[in-house]
Amino acid sequence: MKQYGPRQYYEYRHVVGFEETNLVGNVYYVNYLRWQGRCREMFLREHARDVIADLQNDLKLFTLKVDCEFLAEITAFDELSIRMRLEDLTQTQVEFSFDYVRLREGLEELVARGRQRVACMRGPNAATLPTPVPESLRRALTRYQARGASSAHRAGAPMPVAANGATRPGEA
Repeated sequence: MKQYGPRQYYEYRHVVGFEETNLVGNVYYVNYLRWQGRCREMFLREHARDVIADLQNDLKLFTLKVDCEFLAEITAFDELSIRMRLEDLTQTQVEFSFDYVRLREGLEELVARGRQRVACMRGPNAATLPTPVPESLRRALTRYQARGASSAHRAGAPMPVAANGATRPGEA
């Protein structure tokens, strides 16, 4: 267990409930992914409320990739700090990293790490196309940038865009 340095992450606190555990008593894996989504939602609520309103119109945030590496077991009533950082920001996509830290008796233990890549899209379901990351979201995310994160376009600098809206090979 270790103490973390200066805060450069967005934090969502959570206490594990019985309904999040399996028969053995440890947390069922899918909950780690749910907590990533919840952390992201609370971030929007606190720092980019206009994006929430835009999501009720035609902005869509498509999760392209999600993963989680488990380092230690957690159980009911463990208190967690889910810490989100910006890893990469392109014209149309955002990649987050997540640290799952167990808080116990003043100490912190990293129990899992995760990542999530999201694409901003607009349009009807049959014709959804990539769209730029909203400027308010871009601004809100920059203070939570991970050390060593991709800096190619984090400040919102113009970037060449292909006809399909992609900003690099394989990006949708």
